[in-house]
Amino acid sequence: MSQQFLLSFKPDVSLMEPEATEQLVLQSSTRSLTFKQTQSGLKTALKTLADGGATLAELTQMVQQDDGNFLALRFYAYLQKFSKLGWLCHSVLAQGKAIAMAVPMTSDDRFSDSEVAVESKYVLSRFAYCHQVRGQLVLESPRSQAQVLLTDWQGAALLNQLAKPQSCNELVMGIPGISLETVKQFVSLLLGAQMLCEVSEDGTIGEQANVTLAQWEFHDLLFHARSRQGRHAHPFGGTYRFLDKIEPLPAVKSPMSEEVIELYKPDLETLKTTEASFTQVLESRKSIREYGEIPITAQQLGEFLYRCARVKRILKTDRGEILSRPYPSGGALYELELYLAVNNCQGIASGLYHYDPLAHQLGRISDRTATVEALLNDARRSMGQEGMPQVLIVIAARFQRLAWKYESMAYAVMLKHVGVLYQTMYLVATAMKLAPCGLGGGNSDLFTQATGCDYYAETSVGEFALGC
Repeated sequence: MSQQFLLSFKPDVSLMEPEATEQLVLQSSTRSLTFKQTQSGLKTALKTLADGGATLAELTQMVQQDDGNFLALRFYAYLQKFSKLGWLCHSVLAQGKAIAMAVPMTSDDRFSDSEVAVESKYVLSRFAYCHQVRGQLVLESPRSQAQVLLTDWQGAALLNQLAKPQSCNELVMGIPGISLETVKQFVSLLLGAQMLCEVSEDGTIGEQANVTLAQWEFHDLLFHARSRQGRHAHPFGGTYRFLDKIEPLPAVKSPMSEEVIELYKPDLETLKTTEASFTQVLESRKSIREYGEIPITAQQLGEFLYRCARVKRILKTDRGEILSRPYPSGGALYELELYLAVNNCQGIASGLYHYDPLAHQLGRISDRTATVEALLNDARRSMGQEGMPQVLIVIAARFQRLAWKYESMAYAVMLKHVGVLYQTMYLVATAMKLAPCGLGGGNSDLFTQATGCDYYAETSVGEFALGC
């Protein structure tokens, strides 16, 4: 363990002294350690770790001076245990003031001291990013299980310089009043937190030369790491963090138009006996991007929507409304909404519509405006076809339906819902002998322009082309 960093406990680790005992108790949100009959030197060192910290040399001296060499060795073992528990922070000091602190986010974090050569060049990882958290500038990366708090302008200035390859000597020249020792500590801290990459003499950056990492885009790896457990300590799952703070959204969105089209409802009991088997449907499912001369009808579209997305029932609970629909949804929350950009459908005029899954109606939002035309053209390009889809179903999400209950995982859950809805649409369309095609991308800003929805409250997350 390095002598150079300031060591301290994480803010969520507290030190308690139960009354009428000689014990000390270290307590975190997940674990506690009890020290019985602690000697004065060890007690002083533990209190120092909980109250600002000290270097390893200073802590060892506190224990050694009062308790002797044997307990100093035991204290070193304690520090190793604290590190394995994810309790120990490492800070870089400049003239007695901390300019950066590495804070472990999980007990799996293994901060390692790294040797730093002043002539070697280092560069910030392309996966590292800075953001503001409760008034503090924080550096994080999906490759790391720690975060680095930039507690002084010098830390932020050094980070800015490391956007391009720099040696320690070059960094010293670029930051007024900073010492070479501080720069080396800072570089070592970022290397230990996996925020920095060493640059080889030929200019190769190891992170970029790694063929596995090279195929990850920044936002994909960040989304993967932050929406699953393992690399962060943020609350996860159904935490209901807005309970009694914000009212949950209703399960069914209010109608968007007074101009509605009643849709056809099929006889499901008859379909059970007349339609192809599930295995036949599953095995013949495929994307179809070309259509026949006769377009899809209003009756076919009504049957398709009824079988894929209608509301079967609403249940009121003490934590808001939940639903039952033909496809599955986490927590039965059903945040997805369907909008139809109709190009060519017998019985339904071209334009933009919203599907009301409870009333099984289409509410007309607009005629075929330039923005609706742009949505259809986007779909055509995504399909790689000359002609537009007969009907483009835009899948939007009322994000707060999920985010009100789920934390850290809400967006990932929503994308799973898009996937299961795609599959439901594919299977129903195949059974009906229609032409389905799930699209890989779309323009969410175009969607909000076309519908007037708030981008941050409801916008598009998937597109599905349908025809006959």
